[in-house]
Amino acid sequence: MKYLIAGLGNIGEEYRNTRHNIGFDVVDAFVASHNSTFHNDRLADVAECKWKGKTFIVIKPTTYMNLSGRAIKYWMDKEKIVPENLLVIMDELALPLDVIRLRPGGSDAGHNGLKSIQESLGTNQYPRLRFGIGNDYPKGRQVDFVLGKWKNTEMPVVQQKIDKCGEIIESFASIGLARTMNEFNKLTFPL
Repeated sequence: MKYLIAGLGNIGEEYRNTRHNIGFDVVDAFVASHNSTFHNDRLADVAECKWKGKTFIVIKPTTYMNLSGRAIKYWMDKEKIVPENLLVIMDELALPLDVIRLRPGGSDAGHNGLKSIQESLGTNQYPRLRFGIGNDYPKGRQVDFVLGKWKNTEMPVVQQKIDKCGEIIESFASIGLARTMNEFNKLTFPL
């Protein structure tokens, strides 16, 4: 069984360790935990991980967030991966910092990465792992917040959630989406 795990983010040093790049951070940790490394390839940095008979093609699109769908569509086609074996990992303003949510599909909710994926795939029915980043910003400062770096006080919970996301990816591939949602969607992380 083959899976495409896509962490969303923006390339470039100025975006490193920002809330919007949490998808990159999650897949970096996942790939490192499987003793693999990324290499630059078409439209993405790509790594391959093998685990319990499963193959994970892990990508960090190099298209910038707003064109993430191009990279995901290319790698799904190239690797012959069906939409239900795609898992997109992204930041989620609508969720508080202490939660992560796995979903089978849904609207893009204004997230430009998801909007691009929906346009490229022609559907919004693909699994996504929403990493809550909270919405603790003054009115009109959403972009600054999303593109801002994590506060030092947030880092312990962010790291815990990154580690848990690795377990969720493995669970998704081994017991499926529905059972993984039942197991992990009720978790909250101490702030």
